[in-house]
Amino acid sequence: MIRTLLAEDMHLVRGAIVALLAYEEDIEVVAEVDRGDRIVATACAVQPDVAVIDVGLPGKDGLVAAGELHEKLPACGVLILTGVGTPGLLRRALDAHVRGFMAKDAPPSQLADAIRRVSAGERVIDSEIAIAAMTPPDAPLTARELDVIGAAAEGASVSEIAASLFLSKGTVRNYLHRSTAKLGARSRIDAIRIARESGWI
Repeated sequence: MIRTLLAEDMHLVRGAIVALLAYEEDIEVVAEVDRGDRIVATACAVQPDVAVIDVGLPGKDGLVAAGELHEKLPACGVLILTGVGTPGLLRRALDAHVRGFMAKDAPPSQLADAIRRVSAGERVIDSEIAIAAMTPPDAPLTARELDVIGAAAEGASVSEIAASLFLSKGTVRNYLHRSTAKLGARSRIDAIRIARESGWI
């Protein structure tokens, strides 16, 4: 029996997945959580073979929780479910030692098969997401704007970016402002998120 933990905040979706997996003779859902910050503690308590985790969870991002889970319970395979697969998201998942990455709209039979394969130590990645990861969309930002936003993503201050790229602080602020506007982002942090998930930085 493959002991499975399910982390999904949408009650209807979580209930549907549990009902679906109930038909599988070799898979048992041993725990359900609706927040990312409950994953590790719950997993330590129930010792699942596989954790099926939604990316967008309240409390803690699903990929952050997946990385922490790998540190605490490396034998537990993680299968990430996502509504939108992007190259950056896939890279983050692989960095978090995730074994499976699939779209939420995949056929139900694929979920059970993915859980079995992840439990067996295989890597399972949705083919469409993998193809998208190899061909990220063209960035609307210039090379210099990407340099600046990439440095900001690493936590560098405006002064530090200016010094490292031999620019004035005003120019750095202009690049950051233009990048945010071009990406339709709400803030600099949101612009960094968009650039990362698109695979540009």
